[in-house]
Amino acid sequence: MVTATDSGTLEPQISIKRVQTGVRIEKRMLKVLKALAEYFDVSLGDLVEAIVLHTFESKPLFNSETMELIEGLKKIYSMDYDASSSHQMIELTQRSPSPND
Repeated sequence: MVTATDSGTLEPQISIKRVQTGVRIEKRMLKVLKALAEYFDVSLGDLVEAIVLHTFESKPLFNSETMELIEGLKKIYSMDYDASSSHQMIELTQRSPSPND
């Protein structure tokens, strides 16, 4: 089976099998990703796949206009960290409510 690309050329489709996963991700980052997926009218999974595939090949996925959109979404959702923070994140443990709460 083949499909037409944006430029009108024909490319073969690749058969894949997707699996459900229970990936944990930082809350504000997820909000930004969901908003970005909504903006492009794609699923969150499709967006994550595109980001990973482009990153694995060191190819930029987003143009300058989209990067500005991402910066705006990061501000809206208080995502106040960047790639340099990736190895500094610690997860806060939720404490069980005490009888006095």
